[in-house]
Amino acid sequence: MSDCYYRRVGVDGQYQVFDSTDGTRSNWDPEIQHGSPPLALMTKLIEELAGDSGMRVGRLTLDILGAIPVARVRARAWIERPGARISLMVAEMSAIRPNGDWRTVARVTAWLLATSDTADAVTDRYPPLVEGESVQRAHALLGKQGYLETITWRRQHDSDQTGFVVWMSPLVPLVDSEPTTDLQRLAMVVDCANGAGAALDAERFVFMNTDTAVHLHRLPEGEDFAVRARGSIGPDGIGVTTAELFDRRGFIGTSAQTLLVQRRP
Repeated sequence: MSDCYYRRVGVDGQYQVFDSTDGTRSNWDPEIQHGSPPLALMTKLIEELAGDSGMRVGRLTLDILGAIPVARVRARAWIERPGARISLMVAEMSAIRPNGDWRTVARVTAWLLATSDTADAVTDRYPPLVEGESVQRAHALLGKQGYLETITWRRQHDSDQTGFVVWMSPLVPLVDSEPTTDLQRLAMVVDCANGAGAALDAERFVFMNTDTAVHLHRLPEGEDFAVRARGSIGPDGIGVTTAELFDRRGFIGTSAQTLLVQRRP
């Protein structure tokens, strides 16, 4: 198992340069990256850009613009819409084409909002989830090397019509031995909601997400996160996975993913 997702190489102008490790490899295709590591890396750049601005992330949206190779990548972040109370920040990741040109393969947009004291008005839509005993066979892709080796996957026995519950924890840092924030840890697993809430047999269908949108009414805490997810599949090869997100304290937000659904040959 890899000891991190990315190794820092250096700086190329406005870009930070990283080498992708085997831990980023997707369960769909070992030559491309799973969606969570790129989301987490670009989240890191956005958090660093935000610094001590007094604003925090309320929404993260990852758009996958092309196959993200397990190779050297570069990433940058900038402020798209500045503001004292509301700001839109963007990060993008690029990879090298066979002809040597760089191409943008993924982008994260983040709404950051000014924080204030609303402790007396806190409301949670759902009660906290308590982790119970896990099922013996966590998922149909056991034994796949790459990303799935870098997280624990604890599917719960009790699932109902509201969705399937899986608790997950990252096992490796994001970049080398650099500190990883709780928000980055959530980003390291949240793209898995598609697999957790799968409505199809992965041996018969491919259901790859093109995006992951995360809305957070509270910042995550800790290293353990649960998704209660369920996929909905349309009649024309397009689906959606929606999920509620939890940490040990309780409900923290929601996620949604658009799916391309295709039958395996």
